[in-house]
Amino acid sequence: MMSSYLIIKEMFEARANQDKALQMALYMRNQFVFYGLPTPQRKQVYKDFLKQEKKKKSIDWQFLDQCYKDEHREFQYLVGDYLHTMKQYLVYEDIEHIQKYIQIKQWWDTIDLFDRIIGEIGLKDCRVDDLMLQWSQDKDFWVRRIAIDHQLCRKEKTNTELLEKIIVNNLGSHEFFINKAIGWALRDYSKTNPQWVKHFIEKYHDQMHRLSIKEGSKYIKNDMIF
Repeated sequence: MMSSYLIIKEMFEARANQDKALQMALYMRNQFVFYGLPTPQRKQVYKDFLKQEKKKKSIDWQFLDQCYKDEHREFQYLVGDYLHTMKQYLVYEDIEHIQKYIQIKQWWDTIDLFDRIIGEIGLKDCRVDDLMLQWSQDKDFWVRRIAIDHQLCRKEKTNTELLEKIIVNNLGSHEFFINKAIGWALRDYSKTNPQWVKHFIEKYHDQMHRLSIKEGSKYIKNDMIF
């Protein structure tokens, strides 16, 4: 019997588009190989598979490992979509396995899938808070980026004390992807609590990169002058 990985691989190959694959690879600075499947078409390929997996209520790490090892980027996206679908069954101990994916084939596209997945686990287990504080000082800036943005879209559930500590740990960075992440974290929370974000930017203005300030203040009213 053919494995789920091979079945999906055949379906990807049957729908491959060389022109789009080259465009997608170029967009990612030619770091990865693509089949050339746009997001809606890619997700349609494994939509029914994910529905069946969810019924099992357990994570198939062997399947995910196979997918993440594949050279085609669509398989890394599949891993992200799989974990998002199965988020209610993820536990703190699974982070160690997820971190193995985070540390290879790194670029913003997959990193920004994993931050929300780690964040979902954090809503269920407060041990993630201390872990994210550790990650916020990691030598790998992609790991730090996940720590910064793992609370995206939490709204009123945002732990502002944790958010502040994590961002402060990354102030003064010259890394674009870190300063962008700081801006996104602040911009997202400004939709819920603009006064908190305004106060944060005022407090740390001289230590913040202008990109972070620009992104973070995007939705704050014009009368809130820094």
